[in-house]
Amino acid sequence: MHEHDSLRTLGRTACLRLLGRVPLGRVVYTENALPAVLPVNFCLDQDGAVLLRTSATSQMAGAVDDSVVAFEADHFDETTRTGWSVVVTGRATVVTSPGEIARLDVTVPHSWVPMDEPVFVRIAPELITGRDLGPTTRSCTPETVMSQRN
Repeated sequence: MHEHDSLRTLGRTACLRLLGRVPLGRVVYTENALPAVLPVNFCLDQDGAVLLRTSATSQMAGAVDDSVVAFEADHFDETTRTGWSVVVTGRATVVTSPGEIARLDVTVPHSWVPMDEPVFVRIAPELITGRDLGPTTRSCTPETVMSQRN
């Protein structure tokens, strides 16, 4: 495996800036002792927390409350072979404060999936990591890949 010419690690500020550019990500959590991944739409709070709206009766809402989860979002361009990926790791909690629920009802996007009994999940960012894949100077055609293997 060859290292990409422009693969670089991103700092917290750059990661949060990139997360603010995309509407979809994935929550990674444990369900019945197995890893589970669920795509969700989300937004960021002022403190960098990941916020999402889900159904109170969903398996994910029950599984993530007061648990450490990962949240990942990314964006890639196949034509230019560039992109980025950011992972937020932290404790997820279902928001129960009436005042906070009222505030989030205005700011957090509605789920793309219709639901009854919506609740808000906050993922507190304890660890934020990211990688940026910039343009490469090497040609990446089938011929060059084969020649690199030989």
